[in-house]
Amino acid sequence: MTKKQAWVEAIRPRTLPLSLSGIIFGAAIAFQQLAVNWTIFALAISTTLLFQILSNLANDYGDGVKGTDNADRVGPMRAVQSGVISHQTMKSAVIFTAILSSISAIALIYFGTQQMPQSVMIMYGVLAIFCVIAAITYTVGKKAYGYHGLGDVMVFIFFGLVSVLGVYSLFTKTFDWINLLPATTIGLLSVGVLNLNNMRDYPSDKKAGKNTLVVKIGVDFAKMYHTLVIIIAIVCLVAFLIEKKNAAGFISIIPAIGLLFHLMKVAKVRTTKDFDPELKVVALSTFFIAVFYFISIWF
Repeated sequence: MTKKQAWVEAIRPRTLPLSLSGIIFGAAIAFQQLAVNWTIFALAISTTLLFQILSNLANDYGDGVKGTDNADRVGPMRAVQSGVISHQTMKSAVIFTAILSSISAIALIYFGTQQMPQSVMIMYGVLAIFCVIAAITYTVGKKAYGYHGLGDVMVFIFFGLVSVLGVYSLFTKTFDWINLLPATTIGLLSVGVLNLNNMRDYPSDKKAGKNTLVVKIGVDFAKMYHTLVIIIAIVCLVAFLIEKKNAAGFISIIPAIGLLFHLMKVAKVRTTKDFDPELKVVALSTFFIAVFYFISIWF
């Protein structure tokens, strides 16, 4: 592995489309209400990408330092694990990315909260701080929440609720309870990706003492949990589309249908490494659900 390949692997490009799904869906709903602002959209995209890259780099660093990424791991070799990038260099990259993501978040809050009460600006500022902390402490630190089975909850909150509801409010300056449905859809599908990742890594995580939810409940129960998460996500999407009465929006159901075939494959998996190809299926399905809905609003 070259240094360039190591950095690309540390950034984990295949995780980036999933991170954008909530932003794209939330923006689409706002655009439907003619609350179009391309500056806010661009800053929301850049902030989300930087937060995701920060999380990925911190995850590489944290698991590398703790020894969780080792020869027993099934997934791709990580940058620190490979030895190509040192712990200290990765730590510096984490700090640098945290600064960049904070600058982008400040710009987003500045442009997004104009004509809103100062208290709202402060609230978004606090939320941005929590986003930075959450991105880093998933695997970094003695009390890293990813090592205590809390990753699923945090992914649902930040990938679903914060992304969809947060960006929608920056555009429209309002809150609409119906948006909890697509926020739940994106959040749960993102949880599904994490769950697949943790099922794949179950043997090495268990050996290393990384107590993910899968390690706590076992692979068989994690499969049932996965099915429940995906089904509820699809139901929430359908309920939202019916409520919005946007016929064109139903094209976003197409990627969701593919997830039903995905569930049949997951049910048949007997070796944990076979979960790996399914991560891309759920991540891209989530991304295209959001993209298709975004496309539908222009019809």
